[in-house]
Amino acid sequence: MKYLVRRLLQIIPVLFIITFVVFVLVYLAGDPVSLMLPEDSTEADREALRESLGLNDPFFIQYLHFIGDLFRGNFGTSFRYHQEALPLVVERLPATFELAAASMLVAIVLSIPLGIYSAKKRNSFIDLFITGGSVLGKAMPSFWLGIMLILFLAVNNQLFPVSGRGTFANLVLPAITLGTGIAAEMTRLIRSSMLEILNQDYIRTAKSKGVSDMLVVYKHAFRNSLITVVTITSLQITHLVSGALITETVFSWPGLGLLLVQAVNGRDMAVVQAAVFVIAFLVIFINLLTDLVYRLLDPRIKYS
Repeated sequence: MKYLVRRLLQIIPVLFIITFVVFVLVYLAGDPVSLMLPEDSTEADREALRESLGLNDPFFIQYLHFIGDLFRGNFGTSFRYHQEALPLVVERLPATFELAAASMLVAIVLSIPLGIYSAKKRNSFIDLFITGGSVLGKAMPSFWLGIMLILFLAVNNQLFPVSGRGTFANLVLPAITLGTGIAAEMTRLIRSSMLEILNQDYIRTAKSKGVSDMLVVYKHAFRNSLITVVTITSLQITHLVSGALITETVFSWPGLGLLLVQAVNGRDMAVVQAAVFVIAFLVIFINLLTDLVYRLLDPRIKYS
């Protein structure tokens, strides 16, 4: 309990650092007034808007105002959508969660059997084939894979929709695109973990007692590698976030990633600040949840 309280308290300074970095980047991005007013607006109109938004205040005064609004859950108003930024970001979260869950499912379904089988067939042709495929999948740009899937499966053969959200068919191509890179990384790490565990004495003892190979691998070896699997899965959350920016843009998936890309391109800084803050909070929360899952998987782990 003390560990949980301490970790929760540690989130506060981390979020403050993140908000400061985001605010500095937004501050250095330039004056957004030119994008908020029509081209024929006068300099007096621009100056009046700057004054009303507090953009003429010194840097630290602006930051203090930003922190004050942050405590009230106010990240400002999107000048593109004409609504508060935080509710707009939260509104896009379900679509991103849907894509992330489907992508992680694709990654797990592919990586766990391939990683285990590759470790069992170490240094064989199958092992080299799976390892080579993992390297290729990791090196393959997600935007290129997405475009190729659209070209061959959506345009040429019309098996799946090109873009949008709403049906299961809309989810297939984005999930494969985002899940492939994650699966490639997870396959290599699961293989390495399984190789280490398969060389342990208790595995050799189980084999010498006549325990079937499948039982040794899946009950004893893989069960003891679950902590590694959980660690790998949690580490891929950042890949999900960065990959979602590209994948949602390629497939016009109406999630947080597409919203953030559009906000950056349009210098809609209120939305950028809210989106980055929400993403940072989710990553921190998932890391905390991962630590707690460790304790459930292995009671020997103690947090002091």
